[in-house]
Amino acid sequence: MTSLVIDTDPGVDDAQAIMLAFAHPGATVHALTVVAGNVGLDRTVANACTILDVLDAPSGAPPVFPGCAGPLLGSRVAATCHGSDGLGDGGFPASTRPVEAEHAALALTRLGRVSPGALTLVTIGPLTNLALALTLDPDLPRRYRRLVVMGGAVRGTGNMPSPSTEFNMRSDPEAAAIVLGRWPELTLVPWETVMRYPIGLERLEELTTSAGPRAQFLRRIIRDRPRHVQAHFGVSGIFAADPLAMAVAIEPGIVTRSERRRVTVELAGPRGQTTVDWFGFGGGTPNADVVLEVDGDRFWQLMKAAVLSPSGPGPARA
Repeated sequence: MTSLVIDTDPGVDDAQAIMLAFAHPGATVHALTVVAGNVGLDRTVANACTILDVLDAPSGAPPVFPGCAGPLLGSRVAATCHGSDGLGDGGFPASTRPVEAEHAALALTRLGRVSPGALTLVTIGPLTNLALALTLDPDLPRRYRRLVVMGGAVRGTGNMPSPSTEFNMRSDPEAAAIVLGRWPELTLVPWETVMRYPIGLERLEELTTSAGPRAQFLRRIIRDRPRHVQAHFGVSGIFAADPLAMAVAIEPGIVTRSERRRVTVELAGPRGQTTVDWFGFGGGTPNADVVLEVDGDRFWQLMKAAVLSPSGPGPARA
């Protein structure tokens, strides 16, 4: 069983990733730590609660910990593709779910101390909370079983106005530099890998035509997403960045090709660009397993289970 702490900035694809984690019989969600990113912190926290309501999670289980309201330096980068509320302008009612008083960075350090070596940390938003937690507790990497990061454009094919950068890394370059510099062994799921596994329109229709509450929730939050993806990327369907990272965290065997390389982040220009030392010219110690290919059929099974199957996708693969 994989026990997850999810650091998130919900977010349409964050919602899908959390749904995938809840549906998987081999995973439990221990906590959600929330950061500003796709929208401001008030909205990301509210959205986390809304997602848990849709999933019919018990009150306070998992706990929701609000974190950083902006990057370590500078101002927050907006992500307009998620709608003004972060959930596709779905018009969801305010949740009454309780939110913890403890800051997300403090929660990350405490959870690591309480359950050393037991928890897998998945970051699917800007890395601000984790960078702050690492500053408070430099031994944090020893306390978590594994760190999986969704972020970076490892071949310079990004999704931002600065075209070689990816949103999560560009949103807080300093935080990304801290995490990549201080976490010696992490798994990185980059944007280029995400683009290899889009969910096409036919499959998207399969996910959203069910009468179930999760399918109807998904239908509401992604209604404008295919138009955005077609307009900006020329792809018919949607990308599922955060669910792919979640799948890698829960089922490491889904990865069919990865390379262990040294990954750094540019802080001058272009800020937030990830640089991979593919051939070892820089001489630095490799710090990341860069996920390049996955089992696309299995990923689709997990996506279907997240939305359609009340009992989950079946046995997890080691």
